[in-house]
Amino acid sequence: MRRALDGPCGGAAEPAADLLAGVERVAPDVTRSVIDGPAFGTWAAHTLRDCPAHRRGGCATRGLAALAVLAAVRAAHPSRIAVPVREGRLRLPGLGTVTGLGQVREALVVVESPAAAERPPAPPGPASGNPACGEPVAGGDADASAAPSGSCRVRVLTAGDERVLPRDPSRAGHGWQPVAVLDARHRGLTLRLPLETAAPGLPALETASAGPAAWQGLLRQAWELLVERHPRRAEELAAGLNGIVPLPAPARGVASATSRHAFGTVLTSWPADPERLALTLLHEFQHSKLSALTDLVTLYEPGGRPWLYAPWRPDPRPPGGLLQGIYAHLGDLAFWRDRSGTRHGPEQADAAWRVTQTRAHVERGLAEAEAHVRLTGLGARFLERLAETVRDGDGDGGAGGSEGARLVRAVARVQTGDEAVWRLRWAAVDEAGTERLAALWRAGSPAGPLPADDVRAASGAVAGPGPEFGRWAARQRGAERALPARDAADAVAAGPHRVERWAELAAAAAEEGLPGAGVLGRRTELVRHLFLRLAAREGTTPDEPTARPPDPLTLASWLVGAAGGESAVGGAPGAGRESAVGGVLAAGVVPAVDGAHAAGRGSVAGGVPAAGRGSVAGRNSAVGGEPAAGEDPVAGAGPAAGARLVAEEGSAAEAKPVAGEDPVAGAGPVAGARLVAEEGSAAEAKPVAGEDPVAGARPAAGARPVAEEGTAAEAKPVAEEDPAAGARPAAGARPVAEEDPAAGAGPAAGAGPAAGAGSAAEARPPQNTGVSMSQNARSPLANTSATG
Repeated sequence: MRRALDGPCGGAAEPAADLLAGVERVAPDVTRSVIDGPAFGTWAAHTLRDCPAHRRGGCATRGLAALAVLAAVRAAHPSRIAVPVREGRLRLPGLGTVTGLGQVREALVVVESPAAAERPPAPPGPASGNPACGEPVAGGDADASAAPSGSCRVRVLTAGDERVLPRDPSRAGHGWQPVAVLDARHRGLTLRLPLETAAPGLPALETASAGPAAWQGLLRQAWELLVERHPRRAEELAAGLNGIVPLPAPARGVASATSRHAFGTVLTSWPADPERLALTLLHEFQHSKLSALTDLVTLYEPGGRPWLYAPWRPDPRPPGGLLQGIYAHLGDLAFWRDRSGTRHGPEQADAAWRVTQTRAHVERGLAEAEAHVRLTGLGARFLERLAETVRDGDGDGGAGGSEGARLVRAVARVQTGDEAVWRLRWAAVDEAGTERLAALWRAGSPAGPLPADDVRAASGAVAGPGPEFGRWAARQRGAERALPARDAADAVAAGPHRVERWAELAAAAAEEGLPGAGVLGRRTELVRHLFLRLAAREGTTPDEPTARPPDPLTLASWLVGAAGGESAVGGAPGAGRESAVGGVLAAGVVPAVDGAHAAGRGSVAGGVPAAGRGSVAGRNSAVGGEPAAGEDPVAGAGPAAGARLVAEEGSAAEAKPVAGEDPVAGAGPVAGARLVAEEGSAAEAKPVAGEDPVAGARPAAGARPVAEEGTAAEAKPVAEEDPAAGARPAAGARPVAEEDPAAGAGPAAGAGPAAGAGSAAEARPPQNTGVSMSQNARSPLANTSATG
């Protein structure tokens, strides 16, 4: 606040700052509750980012007035202050929204409290409620203190119009939409959360598919599940959650996100069932915790790869976004391990699949971070502890015996294929290097060094692998083995432009442990480009004998020889190299798709984890990103229409997929959704469903991705979808990367990083992520600053 007041627009905030200071003198705990609340954090982020440039048609500093009104009402402190009006709505965070104010730019809000001096100041408590005027804020045990009856009156004055709010602001009135407070109690543990729809910086929606009563009932059931099955995590949520922001419902499933600036606030669309809501709360709070940690310490330094592969996302992720996703999915893994042990029949099989898949995601993410992120000492310790947590759960939750081995193979195939398709889309092709290799091949000479491995940043709309890949991935869940690699290679030769055929070839080669499996999975774009170049030379001149197109398997094996062994592929650790993450690359953990494990590490042929190991590195079949199946715990499809996701100040936005969606089929963002990444946020926008990742994906209808100030927007897809065909969506989808929840529900188009403040190219990468959006497979989410 001091920085804002001393800045070029500080004069616009002085009246509000004076009012807050006046409230602080008589009710310091009330002022503290407002400053600690989610709306103040988003106001501060917007102000320090926007004010110097006076962007968006107004001075963001003026937004402090709405928070000052909240403090005045809670303390029953008489006041008069002008508050900005946008699109005919006056939003008062924590209280409610005045509608129908027309085209006015501001309204005068008058708080009248004749009896204020006769009432004691409100007791302390977090800014997580909507009390009547002068009552204590929500938080803690509501029975611990008696709340005085409110008597202050709030008037909203505009030119020629006056509105008087209900004496009890929690009750609806003409032109007044209150912020409801949800309350859940079980076994002595209480959770009170406002259903925040009035914070200007958050994507509050009045068009939520469910009203406060429905949210209340669902939260009570989810809270009972959490307290019973995850008591330690439930205690965390009771202490740290600040509110729920309802997002618009996506086409399918659930969309969710987290804002770095609004600590403890979960953005989510209607989850439909208690399990999905429970998983969403757990997943998103993981993002909040890691965002808080990265405000205090530095986990990585600049200099590593700026864009990395994350198994749960369709787009490249910055280092901060990758770490956010790993940590959030580690929470998902614990959830599914527990659920697998308490389910039976098809539900148990579904949970076992998710355990295996989520573990594979975490392990592959850890391997990627260990190989390509320049970790600090604290960062290395952090990842080592995460790896230990994964190993400590070995044997828990996943299926055992032959069924467990089959699940491991199936997940490995899907993720190997997914990474191959991801590389076809995002890995840059070195034309000169490819031509050099082609000349050596034609001359019958050994291949020299492989061209540099470079990954492009996402730009514009991001789409998933497409329906053909989705169908292939879905078939793997029920398959015992991969298609024979020889048959897969013939199919590639017949249709080299079909991305799903390259996915199938990479998966088959890995499962059979063939030479070149690592190159096919980790340098797929190089193998395909070289194959097409050699095939195009067939019979180019009358004097040149007709040459047959090269065999893809032979070509990949030749490239391995050129690289000096598969351990060189993808820059992963080679033989004898000790993993920095506590042995996460140990035997049986990294699948053959890595092609990086050294001989003698104990992994089975092809690098597929040993039977019974649920740890398969690779990418989730969830074509969507922050969430196809196994991605965001919220599960779901694409973001809801009109939602905007804003990633702010280094946030690694991860938009999760909508719940109930299958990660195999990429869920596309809803038309009209806008994803806005701001100030160094690592926003991750997931691709639109049905798009071919190789060909440039078309943005969803009406979608306008806006990347601002170096943000790497990562909007996660709607809730998690199951990659297997016909598989019931898992409860909960993977959340959004860290973007600022200032925007709407689910972004339709992914926003690419823009050069500017906090960009990965800067001398020091942002450690924080803004909003974490969780969606299914790869559907971009809304306007939020997510961590994911």
